[in-house]
Amino acid sequence: MSLQEKYEDFIERLRDVNRFRAINSHLSWDQQTMMPVKGREARAGILAWLASQAHQMMTKPEMVAVIEELNNEIGELDEDQACNVREAKREMDKAIRLPPEHVFKAAEMTSTSIPVWGKAREDKNFSHFESTLRELVSVSRERIEYLRQDGQTPYDVLLDDYEHGMTVADYDPLFAGLRERLVPLLAKIMESKQSIPDVEIPDSASFPIAQQEEFCLRVSRSFGFDHDAGRMDTAPHPFCSGLWPGDTRITTRYDVEDPFSCIGAVMHETGHGLYEQGLPVEHCFTPRGRAISLGVHESQSRLWENQVGRSREYWNMAGAWFRESFDECPEYSDDELFRIINRAEPSFIRVEADEVTYNLHVMLRYEVEKAIFNDGMDISEIPKMWNSLFLEWFGLEVPNDTLGCLQDIHWSMMAFGYFPTYTLGNLYAAQLMEKMIDDLGMEMSELLSEQDTSVILNWLKINIHERGMLYGPNKLIEVVTGKLPNSEPFLSYVERKYGKIHGF
Repeated sequence: MSLQEKYEDFIERLRDVNRFRAINSHLSWDQQTMMPVKGREARAGILAWLASQAHQMMTKPEMVAVIEELNNEIGELDEDQACNVREAKREMDKAIRLPPEHVFKAAEMTSTSIPVWGKAREDKNFSHFESTLRELVSVSRERIEYLRQDGQTPYDVLLDDYEHGMTVADYDPLFAGLRERLVPLLAKIMESKQSIPDVEIPDSASFPIAQQEEFCLRVSRSFGFDHDAGRMDTAPHPFCSGLWPGDTRITTRYDVEDPFSCIGAVMHETGHGLYEQGLPVEHCFTPRGRAISLGVHESQSRLWENQVGRSREYWNMAGAWFRESFDECPEYSDDELFRIINRAEPSFIRVEADEVTYNLHVMLRYEVEKAIFNDGMDISEIPKMWNSLFLEWFGLEVPNDTLGCLQDIHWSMMAFGYFPTYTLGNLYAAQLMEKMIDDLGMEMSELLSEQDTSVILNWLKINIHERGMLYGPNKLIEVVTGKLPNSEPFLSYVERKYGKIHGF
């Protein structure tokens, strides 16, 4: 068999694995959006079966053999082919160390745990989720034992699932450096409010869901999201599910007293969706056609949500849409809307947090997860640790578990190690935007001229989306910006932006 024939055999096998995963993703989306409650039991079994089938296909002797053979001849392959082989081998090396029964159990537990978390969140009571979370942590510890390499802490194994190569040794100093600049910045903002108060939303104001949906769809379309290749629905926790570039699902949730929660969520998930829609169709169902990492994925959502969606220039055009959609609400000016959506203050909910405090929310979760997996903290101690850190860092007492350790869906999905990628996304986004402005020789006012964001989207498509997994995350940021990832562009951006807003 020639090298090309071996590669074609490998790539068709690999596409089949990823087709199974696409079906799994679609059913998971359905589970969180519109599945009947009584469908839970059957759905859990179906999702577990699909995950185990994909795992078996990835670890079949024939698949292992062809990947190893191609990897030995990787220098003879072109750049795209080499990417597929390299990433498939990295995935296979993990897969063959995970027993099939572990893969099935983990997938089944994830499916059954989400509604348990949802009910506990509704009840505002961590104890209703505690035993389930204990089981999820136990299965995650099994995964660690199967995959852990010399030199890795237990938590490093989980971190690597979401941002390959990142460890506690990388995150600890990064987070410490961010706290050193963000905590004083927040203090200056809070002090400045004595002379420049925030714009308030009256308690009597109401923002009907239908009008919020209308406005948010307009925002999503303004970013370039193709609703003929995607859709927007509701879910308890906003998320994006990319089945392939022609079928990308985003979700949000509504609060009739505060439309900006939904607006921020839609901006964020649209950013994820644009990445999925921009991936190269010709490489669909292969690593070359997938997003490289959660950190880079979050850079796209955070760039659109914050760098674009929270900019003064964007609200100079979106302000009119807002007043048109909410014609019975206060007649906010463009500047007032800009100030509302950029209000910075300690608050309880991560997905609704401002750019200054957001990373502190991430760091809190990181410290809790690190305590669980590296220090052996018992699950029952989570609310106590969470609430103590929240009081220390935010100066707020957590009133209930829904506003505290139950607010995120991630642990019910066994996504331990995911949270730090949100901060990486903030850092990458600022670095990419800085480079984009330099490359194009255009300021934000020019990038958003004539109510058009296509210049931004086209630059991201060329530099990020279309490259798929061609480079590792750190290498991709270096290739695009000419510099290794670093926190200075982000810190300079928030200090400059909020200093201007608050007059210091």
